[in-house]
Amino acid sequence: MRIGYFLSSEEYSPAELIQQAKGAERAGFSGLWISDHYHPWVDAQGQSAFVWSTIGALSQVCGLEITTAVTCPTVRIHPAVIAQAAATSAVLTGGRFRLGVGTGEALNEHIFGDAWPELDVRLEMLAEAIEIMRGLWQGGNYSYHGKHYTVENARIYTLPEKPVEIHISGFGPKAIEVAGRLGDGYVSTAPDRDMVRQFRQAGGGDKVCQAGFKAAFAPTEDEGARIAYEKWPNAGVPGELSQVLPSPKHFEQAAQLVTQDMVRESFVCGNDPAAHLEMIDKYRQAGFDEVYVANTGPHFQGLFDLYAKEILPKFASS
Repeated sequence: MRIGYFLSSEEYSPAELIQQAKGAERAGFSGLWISDHYHPWVDAQGQSAFVWSTIGALSQVCGLEITTAVTCPTVRIHPAVIAQAAATSAVLTGGRFRLGVGTGEALNEHIFGDAWPELDVRLEMLAEAIEIMRGLWQGGNYSYHGKHYTVENARIYTLPEKPVEIHISGFGPKAIEVAGRLGDGYVSTAPDRDMVRQFRQAGGGDKVCQAGFKAAFAPTEDEGARIAYEKWPNAGVPGELSQVLPSPKHFEQAAQLVTQDMVRESFVCGNDPAAHLEMIDKYRQAGFDEVYVANTGPHFQGLFDLYAKEILPKFASS
């Protein structure tokens, strides 16, 4: 099983993300996830840089594979532009880039005042976007006239040697079916065996399944839980609210119903290596091939040191 590090664009500045990427590579992590947001979830997180600029910088200072987790290529940015951004990222990284995509959240995609489509429409848009991006990556002039998008006489000149892999996020049956049918891999954040099984049965076969979880490294578990609750109270917001709430202030309002213990349940808090290994094993047992850990709070170097000494050596040959 591969263990990677998840760069949180919502919480750290571009300079801090670059520092973390270099630290993750030194520690022995096998790859990077990076989030693609226009807004943070709540103001306490405080950041949200343009991910494509950050990826360009990362490509010059770090040799790890990078996956967006995840980009929405349908509303805020047209899929033809995402296709160009992903192609350039793949060139800059020497082919070490994978495009993780999903149907997005209103938090990031509503900014032009467009209506926020229901799930079935968003899945239609995602399928069209994937077709457009793959068409453009074939080279030459490309046109497309679909239900949701039009592309006329477009050509991407700067292309990698091989088309970019597209890994698709999915949590419900409809989205997982699209991921299995259209994706080069699957993206999730839940250690759910049934989701992996659905993906593989829907056409995913033996394609790579990736997942991520959050940690709050600190001297004690209670201190880690305090940091997690301060920075990510939205982690306890249930159901489809994460897809439909339109702004950080709305997430802050919803998070008033969330307790610190509720957030603690979804984080690995503190510095006990056994707790981190237990969380990783949940994803291994669910059938995931790769898992990415995100740190929250100021103690990310402590997490790197812990993983370098206690966690990553156990997976060196897997």
